[in-house]
Amino acid sequence: MTRKQKRLSVIVGGLAFLGAATGLTFYALGQKASYFYMPGDLATASLQPGQRIRLGGLVEKGTIQRGQGTTVAFAVTDTEKSVKVTYTGILPDLFREEQGVITEGSFGTDGTFVADSVLAKHDENYMPKEVADSMKAKGIWQESTNE
Repeated sequence: MTRKQKRLSVIVGGLAFLGAATGLTFYALGQKASYFYMPGDLATASLQPGQRIRLGGLVEKGTIQRGQGTTVAFAVTDTEKSVKVTYTGILPDLFREEQGVITEGSFGTDGTFVADSVLAKHDENYMPKEVADSMKAKGIWQESTNE
């Protein structure tokens, strides 16, 4: 092999290695991705059993039920449809009815969403971005303009 051929083979080998590493990285990230849905979007979504998703909306008024220990049941709504959610753990301090929330988990066999994390708003002017964008697109939520 000439010097030029050796250099070319090293460059091609390096590019192949970088391509394989990039492909594996994107594959691994795709496996961990959680897709965001509003309750109204679930009717048209084709979810696999046990598939992790993020479910966002507002905590429906009058649906919070405390169970034994740290188990809590509530419903997430987009004012059109609602989904029952169960969560075992400590809820954020600002979790309450009619406030924006994002839950992450999967659907159980009974159709109830089993969340393993719950994110709530952090001040009175904040709504999670995904929830706000979806609700704005449906014309349900308007951003306050008083600052």
